Amino acid sequence: MNIARRLVETARKMPDAVAAVQPLKNGEHRTVTFRQLDADSDRIARAFSESGVRPGMRLALLVRYSVDFITLVFALYKAGAVLVLIDPGMGLRQMLNCLAEVEPDGFAAIPPVHAVRVLSRRFPKAKYNLTAGRRWFWGGLSLDAIKRSINNEPRRHEDHEERQENPPQTSCPSCLRGENYCVETQPNDPAAIIFTSGSTGPAKGVAFTHRGFDTQVTEIQRRYDIQPGEVDLACFPFFGLFNAAMGVTTIIPDMNPTKPALVDPKKIIDAANHWKITQSFASPALWNRVADYCLETGRRFETLKRAVSAGAPISFDLLDKLKRCLPEDADVHTPYGATEALPVASISATEVLSETAETTKNGGGVCVGKRFGQIEWKVIAITDDPIPRLEDALELSTGEIGELVVHGPQVTERYVTRLEANALAKMVDANGGIWHRMGDVGYLDDSDRFWICGRKAHRVETPTGPFFSVPCEAIFDRHPKVFRSALIGMPEPMILVEPLPQHYPKTVAEKEQLLAELRELAQSSPLTEKIERFGVHRSFPVDVRHNVKINREKLAEEFRQGTSLR
Repeated sequence: MNIARRLVETARKMPDAVAAVQPLKNGEHRTVTFRQLDADSDRIARAFSESGVRPGMRLALLVRYSVDFITLVFALYKAGAVLVLIDPGMGLRQMLNCLAEVEPDGFAAIPPVHAVRVLSRRFPKAKYNLTAGRRWFWGGLSLDAIKRSINNEPRRHEDHEERQENPPQTSCPSCLRGENYCVETQPNDPAAIIFTSGSTGPAKGVAFTHRGFDTQVTEIQRRYDIQPGEVDLACFPFFGLFNAAMGVTTIIPDMNPTKPALVDPKKIIDAANHWKITQSFASPALWNRVADYCLETGRRFETLKRAVSAGAPISFDLLDKLKRCLPEDADVHTPYGATEALPVASISATEVLSETAETTKNGGGVCVGKRFGQIEWKVIAITDDPIPRLEDALELSTGEIGELVVHGPQVTERYVTRLEANALAKMVDANGGIWHRMGDVGYLDDSDRFWICGRKAHRVETPTGPFFSVPCEAIFDRHPKVFRSALIGMPEPMILVEPLPQHYPKTVAEKEQLLAELRELAQSSPLTEKIERFGVHRSFPVDVRHNVKINREKLAEEFRQGTSLR
């Protein structure tokens, strides 16, 4: 099994269908078919292998989201390399630290990354490198040179008779036989190391296998009924790779994928309607800007039938706004998971707005829906200690709040950096299967749906029992002047609120009035009636990847230092 084989099969079945479209600075577009994507990734894979790259070597991929990015991913898979993928939005220092921990054997990257690589002298094992762009004062492969060689050599002849009459001028045995270049890998062989965002602790390198990626594609395609020939506006780079494996056209948006909250919504809706997209995957921060733009201008998505939002919580207001921007038969889907286990569950906006929203508003947690077909899950008693064996965990009954643990072929088995995290995150069952501790607390209902009550690390323990972030914050989010709220431990439970910009208190009297109203709200629910401390914050710190997740650890530290109330 090699995940790149899915691209090979797609290119065989629909060779002339468009695989990807990339906007260019001059207003034009670069377009590649599945045949071209397959052939180009073959040639680049051969170049990697000829340069000395061997199966299992780790190569860091740091190339802007583009056709080249997608091509290089499949080329590296075909060469048997292990991709190292990291979010540049986490900042240069943390990114360099993460890359140093994983000790890559090489880099496929843009020139500035290679300059830092060489000058930092932190990557002594990086001997096998490719430059996407102008190569400066280092050696290695040049993507531009490989492209020129691709353009100058005859295309691979798929038809036997045509191949007989016009044999390709190449020394590659696989091309002479009309075959693809693809190293054979086993299902459990490593395919990638992808780093967590670092928004709730140090970023960790997660090991992915070819079986895991293959299962992800299968589960996503089956759950959402994604058909070959559909068109996706992929606002999250990694989803563009799933598309190529599913026979779906990827439209690369004109945006900075590391800053979704700053996207130009007009460009998104223009691209969506021009290319007649059927689905789009984006973060809530992006959907919020696009939905507001649509409601302000009266524009709508004309052909979109499936909007997918993931990576961070999405509000009921946003689900409602976004649904109003879609065709009547379309829906919004919010898959649930983590870098270490994805996808785990999913729920639609229709189900949320009609069935679960009222429970959430009253402090019942956020329903993330039913599990994907190959996922097993349990809720166990909360502990911060390692649990080596699943049998050592206390499984809770339906409706009891505990920690969610999951198992399945798309669940990763280990971290390859920050190895101490394996003991805290992984358990082994009686059959040798690995279970991942999601770090989320919540409960299962009678329909086997999971309801999140927050991150385990965000609970506040007290002598009378724990306070959980999501149920408590829901009570204060009801306030008409509150944009969002956050539970922190000081060490007693405390609620901070971020008012809507137009309602931020301008005077001491206005602030005191708001705090008094928050105290009154606290007394309205048994979940919050014992909370006695409250504060106001102008703008909560959020994660760098999706610009939505509240960094409660940083928020608490700001308050301790006296900088939070401003």
